[in-house]
Amino acid sequence: WWVRTDVYCSRYVETYRYRLEREAGGLVFPKVFSGVVGAAGVARGAVMALRILTGQINPLEEGIGLANTSVLSFGNKLFALAETDLPYTFNLSSDGDIPTVDRYDFDGKLSGNMTAHPKKDHETGELFAFRYGPLPPYLTYFWFDRDGNKQPDVPISSVSQTSFNHDFAITERYAIFPDIQLVVKPFDMVFKGEMILGVDKRKVPRIGVIPRYARSDNEVRWFDVPGFNPFHTINAWEEDDETIVLVAPNVISIEHTLERQDLVRNCVEMVTIDLRFGRVSRRPLSVGNFDFGVVNPRFVGKKNRFAYVASLRNDSISMPNLTGVAKLDYKEKAGVDCVVAFREFPKGCYGGEPFFVANGGDEEDDGYLVMFTTDVSREESKFVVMDAKSTELDVVAEVLLPRRI
Repeated sequence: WWVRTDVYCSRYVETYRYRLEREAGGLVFPKVFSGVVGAAGVARGAVMALRILTGQINPLEEGIGLANTSVLSFGNKLFALAETDLPYTFNLSSDGDIPTVDRYDFDGKLSGNMTAHPKKDHETGELFAFRYGPLPPYLTYFWFDRDGNKQPDVPISSVSQTSFNHDFAITERYAIFPDIQLVVKPFDMVFKGEMILGVDKRKVPRIGVIPRYARSDNEVRWFDVPGFNPFHTINAWEEDDETIVLVAPNVISIEHTLERQDLVRNCVEMVTIDLRFGRVSRRPLSVGNFDFGVVNPRFVGKKNRFAYVASLRNDSISMPNLTGVAKLDYKEKAGVDCVVAFREFPKGCYGGEPFFVANGGDEEDDGYLVMFTTDVSREESKFVVMDAKSTELDVVAEVLLPRRI
């Protein structure tokens, strides 16, 4: 007889940074969003530089990432990702544990860092990614074949400063890069006492389009899109040989992003790029404040109909709370608000990012939406499973976890 045992396991990814700070009992590396500000930020940087020069720490070789942004299954391996470092591999052991294996550089071919939001083509099995940093080249594109073999870097020399390139998108033939107004500004930190990240109001946001298998950045085309500042993308596809469609939440009032999240809203937009005439058009898909969108993984880079997004409520100055989930239908509801299903969490209950799990059917929305939620008053967390096809995103299962997330 076979007896099923359900196991819950919670582990930190054992990165170099995590091990150092665990042993030190506190912060060793400055935090980009809250620890690199003005004179204090410079002081922390000087202390870290001294520790590097004296050999106390070795972040150049070992990395500084936390591997805490996303997870990826690719090339028969499981990865934990953060854009400030290389991926870390981890295992699912037979007893239910999730031990960290190692920092992974794809046989020495991947250096520095990699985005936490790579895109996997369901049909080809290929993986597309990039990295960005404070030194030239500020943006570098690359991809992997289905067996995990990394292809040569394509440095994008037409990017003249470091933007917050957190996410991108792919279609069947192209990779698409938003170049937004949130940029790295080290001199403003030193001389003005500001954060190392800041908004360049003079910069015109743009979108870069490069062939998926480009060998040189000579093939990049840029399109100015004033006012378009997405941190995340949802999906992209080609309508025909000369038209690209991108769906992404646009950050409205981006100048408040770093200090007053309560003043920031997101608007999910559909952006159409006419490659033939170089024109770009935009239209909003909903009045809702949505972010962290996902689609059925089978449709990444292909024309799709449904997206699932987290609903944000800006009742916190530092970070918005995720208070619900919504389903968008941008085919049936074209030209009007595209929300066709919505589930709001109970008062005092907040969620994490949603994920779509396909159910094996042919229909795009045949599957489940899964996420973690936390009731802050009860200090309880649940793993929630919702019917992705239902009109109210009906909950089909809730698993009470043994500890708060």
